[in-house]
Amino acid sequence: MGSGVQSGREKGPGQTAVVISRRDFDATIFDLDGVLTDTARVHAAAWKEVFDDFLQGCAERGGAGFQPFDIRSDYLAYVDGRSRHDGIRTFLASRGMQLPEGSEQDPEDAKTVRGLGQRKTRLFRQALRQGIDPAPGAHDLLAKLRQFGINVAVASSSKNCAAVLRAARLDQLIGVRVDGIDAERLGLPGKPDPALFLEATRRLGVEPARAVLFEDALAGVAAGRQGGFGLVIGVGHRPDELRRQGADAVIDDLSQVQVVDCP
Repeated sequence: MGSGVQSGREKGPGQTAVVISRRDFDATIFDLDGVLTDTARVHAAAWKEVFDDFLQGCAERGGAGFQPFDIRSDYLAYVDGRSRHDGIRTFLASRGMQLPEGSEQDPEDAKTVRGLGQRKTRLFRQALRQGIDPAPGAHDLLAKLRQFGINVAVASSSKNCAAVLRAARLDQLIGVRVDGIDAERLGLPGKPDPALFLEATRRLGVEPARAVLFEDALAGVAAGRQGGFGLVIGVGHRPDELRRQGADAVIDDLSQVQVVDCP
């Protein structure tokens, strides 16, 4: 395990406490959904509505059986941690299906990747207006990192990243944001490529080896390991899977992270 993992303090099945020291690290990079905010369930619900309607229509037109989108298995395997359009392509490919790309001008009922993406965005923003909560421990951890002079960045494939941070009242605690809008503008590939995270370290002016990455998605953890981050922390309830992808440690949530000025 990399430095910063305090393996002697077990918090649950496979979970360990994490200590971040200013001596060892200059920056922290956070994924958004499922790490800093409780929006993963909102995303998953929106995707289920979009994909179930699409799959139902395909089944009715083709006379085949309807196999609904499964939030637990399909969302985690094909959508979680990916950009909106990569998630659509990857999930449909898992069902042996492919759609034309379309354009950003496509209406949400268009049978295109962009059309499905438009509908998902509307459903998610509609839910977002009802407000969201920060993930457990998120606000306190971000405040503590800033107090100890450790830079904070968010790197997310979501184009709604800024709106989500505002809705969760975390925006003022973030130093650098790299989101789906930046990724599209810069032509950054999606996870498991580490490009999004490396852009965040570049903007912070730190080396990846001096940065801690927090991720809940398997593809994101793999990206962190590939990007050479000094410490890759998996967040969630899949310790074995997250570790197989390269997580140095797995925590249930950010309340299990301590920040210290020295070892």
